[in-house]
Amino acid sequence: MGSGMRNVQQRSVNASADRLGALLDGVSTADDRLWPTPSWPPLVLDAGLTPGSRGGHGPIRYSVTEYEPGRRLRFSFDPELGLDGHHELVITAEGPDRSRLTHTIVGTTRGRMRILWPLLIRWLHEALMQDLFDNAERAATGRLSRRPARWSVWVRLLRRVWSARRQDRK
Repeated sequence: MGSGMRNVQQRSVNASADRLGALLDGVSTADDRLWPTPSWPPLVLDAGLTPGSRGGHGPIRYSVTEYEPGRRLRFSFDPELGLDGHHELVITAEGPDRSRLTHTIVGTTRGRMRILWPLLIRWLHEALMQDLFDNAERAATGRLSRRPARWSVWVRLLRRVWSARRQDRK
């Protein structure tokens, strides 16, 4: 039996939903201004944002299950990951020149993911999302309304260990 989890990250941006939606529509393309590369592994999909398209970022594998252009993008996790569920980006208008970008993960963890999610992946995921939100705000408004996201000491340590492990494998 797995363990249930839900993780919600969001930010309001002083830009229209249409402006943020255009950024969402560019995810995994050559002109992707939302996904925070090169700081994080690129999001690669074999058939773009088309439902059924498979891919992911780094070791996190998933497929596109729903796509509403300019508004919502949902991915279902690969069953081999040990996380049964989905994650999605949703854009909600909060006014003519203000909108909210929300990322939600809902699922059940199994196997080693029951340990990896709370100890490692959650923290890396939240750092990646804050970098993505910074990109969204910068691209949509030309500036940040707050200080840029900073990785916690734990995230910096995890990334250093991960990088060293990848170098050892080469």
